[in-house]
Amino acid sequence: MRIGELARRASCPVETVRYYEKAGLLPAPRRTPGNYRSYGPHHAERLAFIRRCRSLDMSLPEIRTLLAALVRPAADCGEVNALLDAHIAHVAARVAELERLKSELDAIRAHCSGARPLDECGILQSLAQPAARRARARSHIASAHGAKPPRR
Repeated sequence: MRIGELARRASCPVETVRYYEKAGLLPAPRRTPGNYRSYGPHHAERLAFIRRCRSLDMSLPEIRTLLAALVRPAADCGEVNALLDAHIAHVAARVAELERLKSELDAIRAHCSGARPLDECGILQSLAQPAARRARARSHIASAHGAKPPRR
């Protein structure tokens, strides 16, 4: 199958297929005599696996680790368990961070209860005050995702 069909089957843009191929997550396909990429069923399966992992917000290094485990079916799955446990912990930390953010936003929202002139708006006055510096723990986003590229 050509790249467009593979992308349609995976419900993703063609650029995503190329990106995963360039990143080494998807093996390079054979080429037709006309130099078109020709993908097989194993490409579709692997792309579906990658897309599922990305839907769970796994980083490319995490996905590489999982893909490497797939080719060693007789190996111990301890590494996979540890990877998922770490990912769950990162998600829990992000949830806690988002809950703190929501609480802070709720507190800011409580500063204004109705329509007033903007120069009396408690929300704007609250936002104009310097926020207390919060220590940011090294999170999954910072450590595994870095400056995260667009979601693919």
